[in-house]
Amino acid sequence: MNSSVHAGMIDPALQHRPSKWGGIRIAFWICIVIAVAVVIRRTLALAFPPRSAPPQMAGLDAAFASHATLTLVHIIPALLFVILLPFMYSRRFTQAAWIEQLVFPLGVIVSVTAYAMTRYSIGGGIERSAVLFFNSLFLFSLIRAWLFRHTDRILKLRWLTRAVAILLGIATTRPVMGVFFASSRLTHLTPQQFFGVAFWIGFAINTVAIEFWLHSAKGQRQIMNLATSRG
Repeated sequence: MNSSVHAGMIDPALQHRPSKWGGIRIAFWICIVIAVAVVIRRTLALAFPPRSAPPQMAGLDAAFASHATLTLVHIIPALLFVILLPFMYSRRFTQAAWIEQLVFPLGVIVSVTAYAMTRYSIGGGIERSAVLFFNSLFLFSLIRAWLFRHTDRILKLRWLTRAVAILLGIATTRPVMGVFFASSRLTHLTPQQFFGVAFWIGFAINTVAIEFWLHSAKGQRQIMNLATSRG
């Protein structure tokens, strides 16, 4: 089924109405900024271990340093993936073949190394279960997008958007972790105790939010406009 057929299935009144991202655009850019900052901070911490970090942060830095190579193989492709996202959702570049040639392989690398990273889960079984669940959902969405890449641009972009939202869930976990860190003096919870919960909350927020958006009239209109854009 091609894009024109899907376009015909959408309410004609929506097809030519101006489309605005609204709140989803703000959330998109916030997640990108956080994700980039997290990777830069982690890379610097691995290259130049801080000597005066708070005890909890020092413990986290030491944990990642214990498997530094795997961490870098995971976060550097993730950084490149995230940097490509503004281009992927730009009308000028949305149909550019080079973006897909980079995004799909990078996504696979991120997913495979995420599975490997579960061996060193700071939050134990709860964090591991969150990574296994959402990473599998990310990989499934990425594969679905890849399968539709030549046959249906709308479905490809819908599935790819799901994958993107899930991957950016790692950025959403950061403010959640910040709340746990800030309240740790009251709750006495350690990263080992709240990391898994933060992962479930952060990834779930993105996964649920993107489904609501994709099924909204605004989301359908935006996806269709991007998928049929000629640049």
